[in-house]
Amino acid sequence: MLLSMEVFLFSAAASMAALFGGYVAFRSRQKLSLALGFTAGLILGLVAFDLLPEIFDISISQSLDIIWPMISLVSGFLLFHIIEKFILIHYGTESQYGPHQHPYVGVAGAAALSGHSFLDGLSIGIAWQVSTAVGLAVAIAVIGHRFADGFNTTNVMLYHQNRPSRAKLMLMIAAVMPIIGGLTSLLFSLSESILGIYLGFFAGFLLYIGAADILPQAHSQGSSRWTILLTVLGTVLMFLITRLA
Repeated sequence: MLLSMEVFLFSAAASMAALFGGYVAFRSRQKLSLALGFTAGLILGLVAFDLLPEIFDISISQSLDIIWPMISLVSGFLLFHIIEKFILIHYGTESQYGPHQHPYVGVAGAAALSGHSFLDGLSIGIAWQVSTAVGLAVAIAVIGHRFADGFNTTNVMLYHQNRPSRAKLMLMIAAVMPIIGGLTSLLFSLSESILGIYLGFFAGFLLYIGAADILPQAHSQGSSRWTILLTVLGTVLMFLITRLA
């Protein structure tokens, strides 16, 4: 009973952090190009300083051949590229929405982030089953970067010209997912090898969203020193979050 309460409380804290990140994104949407530059930096930092080190650690501890998570990473990158192009070509809307832009592409990106949110909550629960110290450390790390996930989810939706109401809906889904993941962890445990392969797939999704989708559009109206600076700051911030957590 105590374990389930602790998992729920920390998962709920992670959800609140995501909601706050989304709130900040909505407040800054008049300067979307700057917010997109910052988002791209956060995503790059998340992949480089959080997901990839976690994949390597899992591969070592589980004697998992690193090639499988890397194949999964490339698959995730290519799959999102194919999904994006299929949506744009199928609906014939590149001229209407602009290059790489369509509401459904935004939904796909936000859905990927929601999947990560679910695993964040699952990680809190599994870590808490190991020990209180491990559970607390993982919970702090998750809460630390949930702000960025909420911020990114909202900006991905707004950039792809989704209505604010739909962006808020996807933000709410991303926010509640850690709670669902945390409670799910009380029912069973997830194989670390499977988790490592999934994280590779998710990292590929994020690399495409950040580097091939969001970042070019942040500079689509002319490069800005502030946009470049915010991209760098987003990467540095994610580095600090992952190191301090």
